[in-house]
Amino acid sequence: MPEQPPYLRIADELRRRIAERVWEPGDRLPSRAQIGHECGVGENVVRRAQELLISQGVLEGRAGSGTYVAEPRQRVRVVRSSAREDSQESPFRADMRALGKQGDWESRTDAKVPAPADIAARLGIGEGDLCVRTAYEFLADGRPVQLSTSWEPYDLTAGTLVVLPEGGPHAGAGVVNRMAAIGITVSHAVEQPEPRQATAEEASLLGIQKAALVTHIRRTYYSDQGRPVETADIVIPAAHCEIVYEIPINP
Repeated sequence: MPEQPPYLRIADELRRRIAERVWEPGDRLPSRAQIGHECGVGENVVRRAQELLISQGVLEGRAGSGTYVAEPRQRVRVVRSSAREDSQESPFRADMRALGKQGDWESRTDAKVPAPADIAARLGIGEGDLCVRTAYEFLADGRPVQLSTSWEPYDLTAGTLVVLPEGGPHAGAGVVNRMAAIGITVSHAVEQPEPRQATAEEASLLGIQKAALVTHIRRTYYSDQGRPVETADIVIPAAHCEIVYEIPINP
C-alpha cells in the first residue's frame, strides 16, 4: 500500500488536534515553522495541509493575520430567481432576511471607466466606451459571502438620479428598480455560471484559500428593447454558499 503523502498526514494530525479540542473554534494556529518542527516536516508541507483544510472549511485563512480554526458555519443558500426582482428593496438583502440573516454590502464606484473588450462585447458597446463600474463585497451577518463587479454603459444613465448605483434616492435598489426609475423596463437576465479557482485577491476578500473553488457567474440584464443595460461578474465561494436556481413555469 503506497505511503500517505506527508501533507495528508499533517492534515490528519491538525484535524485530530481540533477534534480533541487542543485548538478551539476561533483559535489561531501556531506558526507553520512551529507545527513543522513538532511534526518533523518542512513549512511547505504544513502550508499544503492547511490549504487542504481551508478548502474543506476546517480552517480559515485571514490575510495578514494567520490561520484559524473555523467557526461552525452553515452554508448560505443563494437563490437565483426572477421573483427576487419583484421587491422594492435590494434582492440580496431580501434573500438574506428570508434566511434569518442580516444582509449588507460594501461598494466602490468608479464613473467613466473605459470598457475592456470582454465587457464591451457583453454590453454591445465599443471597446473603450465609458462605463460606470461598481465593485461589491456582500456580507451575511458581517461575513463575506459574495463578490460582484458591475458595469453599466455611462451613456445610459448619465445625467440621471441613478447614474451611481449606490448614490442618490435609489441607492442600493438593484438594477431592475433603478432602471425603472428612468423609464427603462428590464425584461430578463442571462446568467452563465462556471466553476473555477479563486484568485489571490478574491480569496483575500472572501476569507478563503487561494485557488479554493468558487462559482463565477457572468450575468447580463436586458431591456425590453433587447439592449444590455448592465453586466456583472459574480463570485460565490463553494465552501460558504450553495446556489439554487428557481425556474418559473408558466401554465
